[in-house]
Amino acid sequence: MKIGFIGLGTMGTGMAANLRKAGHDLVVHDLRKESAQPLLEVGATWAATVAELGQAVDVVFTSLPGPKEMQAIGVGEGGLLGAMRPGSVWFDLTTNSPTMVRDVSEQFREKGIGMLDAPVSGGPSGTRSGKLAIYIGGDRELFDAYKPVLDAIGDRVIYVGAVGAGSTAKLVHNLISLVMRMTIAEGMSLGVKAGLDPLELWNAVRQGAIGRSRTLDLVAEQYLQSSYDPPHFALRLAYKDFKLAQDLAREFDVPMKHADAAFEDYTAALERGWGELDSRSPMMLQNERAGVTIKAAAEDVKRTLAQG
Repeated sequence: MKIGFIGLGTMGTGMAANLRKAGHDLVVHDLRKESAQPLLEVGATWAATVAELGQAVDVVFTSLPGPKEMQAIGVGEGGLLGAMRPGSVWFDLTTNSPTMVRDVSEQFREKGIGMLDAPVSGGPSGTRSGKLAIYIGGDRELFDAYKPVLDAIGDRVIYVGAVGAGSTAKLVHNLISLVMRMTIAEGMSLGVKAGLDPLELWNAVRQGAIGRSRTLDLVAEQYLQSSYDPPHFALRLAYKDFKLAQDLAREFDVPMKHADAAFEDYTAALERGWGELDSRSPMMLQNERAGVTIKAAAEDVKRTLAQG
């Protein structure tokens, strides 16, 4: 199987190198030919244009800065749409707009070319080591057929759903991560202003429940299953702790923008009479606002957790 790889930047170079290490016949292209030199030295072939690459290979991987670049490479003048053969497949590794992905994918489908979105999570070090999560959206049969190729890039290759689902999953992942950072910053700034050494505080927090467990695993039993009774940690007790932390922040004049917003929901949940439910029960308020139901079967959750 001949594989093409377009986009040899910080992320793309490591993934392309791992495809070559896995023994694949690799054709590469980038705006800067010098970026391809390490790959050419280990046997990859250079394509002077996107179209030249698309015509030469069975499957294409792209790792690009964003939606604009992905659209240009895909359906722009001299792009993949006019070059790839029917029956070939394109995996876009870019963190992308789900709407853009679906629109571009439809154009490829009409020409008999498979297109799946496959954004990755793990950073530059993960691209080099192969320790990457890859979120796949698209045709399930194509995913199954090409999973051995994807396994050369990442150690957590996850089929999420129809085309666009991979990009949605990646955006949700990053949103949660980015908001959590700001919440951590609020907590750390409070502790340090209250007199704690930052290293000692950080170590103390990481030795607690949230530090010892994978954060999302902590919501699997209650939130993901919409089951808050019996509680692991009752809302009324969590509310008391939350209020004490807010009092401490006021005492030391530490702004708590994100914590204040969350405290409003904890207060609203308590006012609904949920005090004896689990402390994760206020998460239901967001589900109500969004108009969604989130409920997975206990056996399905257990099976997914067992997969690691």
